[in-house]
Amino acid sequence: MTTASFPETGSPLTVVVSRRVKKGQATAFEKLSGQMTERAAKFPGYLGATMFRPSSPEDPEYRIVFKFRDRESLTVWEESKERAELLEQIESLLVQPSEREVTSGIVTWFTLPGQNPVKPPPKWKMTLVSWLALYPAVTLVFVLFGEVLAQVPLLLRTLIVTVVVMVLMSYVLMPRMTKWFRFWLFPDRNGNSR
Repeated sequence: MTTASFPETGSPLTVVVSRRVKKGQATAFEKLSGQMTERAAKFPGYLGATMFRPSSPEDPEYRIVFKFRDRESLTVWEESKERAELLEQIESLLVQPSEREVTSGIVTWFTLPGQNPVKPPPKWKMTLVSWLALYPAVTLVFVLFGEVLAQVPLLLRTLIVTVVVMVLMSYVLMPRMTKWFRFWLFPDRNGNSR
């Protein structure tokens, strides 16, 4: 089964592919997946990929997360013969057909280190947790540097503040916020955190 959201043209895209590999086929699968990544890397707009191996021997599911600059570059890759010929070989090693999800925007902030990617939380939860990180970050920037920033022209001031805040959000705050709120963002079916 394939699920996908279709973000605006021009937005960077994250694609999460879930593949459940037949017993005894992991080595062949990983070799083909490596070749797939090498081929994708040669396409314009490719931004990188990460493979998450199964979290336990009982669960043969691999997750491959890759990113493209925009919808157009992703489409060129997905319609390429380079991808098609390897995909056929990969699918023959699977218990069931691959599952694929395309996301963009702040969804990529909501991943848990050391774990396979999970289904993103609802947008309202992501928005609330993002705001809980963003508000104090912006406030702190203005408390610490407000007087200096007041001397800077508006466009430059906005540029400086947004760069600082986005770096803080992406590399410092959101990884921590996602970890701290994981019990609420990623509850399992029994109400426990994953």
